[in-house]
Amino acid sequence: MKAKIRVQKGDITTVQVDAIVNAANSSLLGGGGVDGAIHRAGGPEILAECQAIRNRQGGCSTGEAVITTAGKLPSKFVIHTVGPVWRGGDHLEPKLLANCYKNSLQLAVDNGLKSVAFPNISTGIYGYPKMPASAIALISTRKFLQSNDSLEEVIFVCFDEENFDLYQSQLS
Repeated sequence: MKAKIRVQKGDITTVQVDAIVNAANSSLLGGGGVDGAIHRAGGPEILAECQAIRNRQGGCSTGEAVITTAGKLPSKFVIHTVGPVWRGGDHLEPKLLANCYKNSLQLAVDNGLKSVAFPNISTGIYGYPKMPASAIALISTRKFLQSNDSLEEVIFVCFDEENFDLYQSQLS
């Protein structure tokens, strides 16, 4: 079965899927933007599991991903991935950002999940330019789905109109 890729505008904390992806920081202890919103909406269970992961492995490296419960969120799980901070593009940022999508999708498959929703990773406080970030997100996802057919749906949830328009234009 070929997974459906779609884009929607809104708040990722309200999306009903098997897993939402959190644009986390390497400490896994919450922060601003999407990360803070997910921790606030999901409640203390998410933080407790993040602390356990941190105690076990020392956080999460850029481009890697870990999975926790979703607490009070409508999704079943949260996949936390750490996007790269934009430093001009010459510090492996494109490869690291692509790894965020690949590793998050692989974690979803490994856990038998069928639907995943992504935010716009690294385009907020981390400063990644939105156009190349959206292209990397879609290319990485399409490439992953070519060799894996267990996922049924991947949704890109855009909080702002600019990202929504970028994803829409690249999906059509």
